Amino acid sequence: MNERRTRPNVVPWPPLLIVGLTALAVALQVVFPIYPEFLWSRILGAVLIAAALAIDLWAMKTLNDGRTTILPHRGSSHLVTKGPFQFSRNPIYLANFILMAGLGLFFANGWMVLLAPVDALLTHILAVRREENHLIAMFGFEYEAYCRRVRRWI
Repeated sequence: MNERRTRPNVVPWPPLLIVGLTALAVALQVVFPIYPEFLWSRILGAVLIAAALAIDLWAMKTLNDGRTTILPHRGSSHLVTKGPFQFSRNPIYLANFILMAGLGLFFANGWMVLLAPVDALLTHILAVRREENHLIAMFGFEYEAYCRRVRRWI
């Protein structure tokens, strides 16, 4: 069977990227600190962190209820279009971006804020494109119709 059809990736890129880029941001903050502090920055950071965690938990529960994997390198057994997936085709990756930006604001680490879009871009290149090819191979027209209804990110 075609590898693209059975699984989108061999490596679970999204969790590796967010952990790696967060560690890089912490290291860069020690050497070249950037402090994105402004009135309400910690509160905004906390709100973003809470929103990201809520989106993540909602998406994971929706995938679990849909009887498919939450692991980005495993093959999908069912197309999930409910819950947060009716608003974004990639709510977990969107939540990763929001989480990283929120952590940067909350902990006054400008590198996290700057590297959040890098995480999103690398996730798009290394995971989203491959996952889309996998889902097209698995679900064909049903996935194409879903793509026409729901945006990739927001």
